[in-house]
Amino acid sequence: MDAQKLKARRTDRRRFRVRKGLYGTPAQPRLCVTRSNLHISAQLIDDLHGVTLAAATSAGKASGLKHGGNVTAATEVGKKLAEVAKGAGISKACFDRGPYRFHGRVAALARAATEAGLVCTGPDVPKPKAAPAEAAPVKAAKVKGEGKGKGEGKPKGDGKKGGEGFPKKDKK
Repeated sequence: MDAQKLKARRTDRRRFRVRKGLYGTPAQPRLCVTRSNLHISAQLIDDLHGVTLAAATSAGKASGLKHGGNVTAATEVGKKLAEVAKGAGISKACFDRGPYRFHGRVAALARAATEAGLVCTGPDVPKPKAAPAEAAPVKAAKVKGEGKGKGEGKPKGDGKKGGEGFPKKDKK
């Protein structure tokens, strides 16, 4: 089987593994993310009735974005989706990342939607690293001559088979 078919199979397995625990209802729809190299889009789907309740995308002139394949575009799509969801009376959603890792554009979309009022991620989701307020404490520099010298430390061969407690094999 060629590499492209194997890659597609892995993608499908990942998608099914993520999706098997998620089910969208009218009260808490499934927030489904689709990502390409050029754009990102998100939908709120009611799986009970098979209906899309709200959608937002970075494609098209209506989006107002110059380029849709970056983190800022994903953040804008997340905010727009949250606004549309508020208008439809939806405040909570279960996040379906599909075959994508919760990283980069996908994470930015989820965080932006959560901050705009559509709760789709938990509070334990790691935030992006901010600039440190204070300088971190500097480690002391190692002075020459300190620490292990030559011949100190663990003897060679310690912990390997054939050491103490293991019988030696006779070579025949």
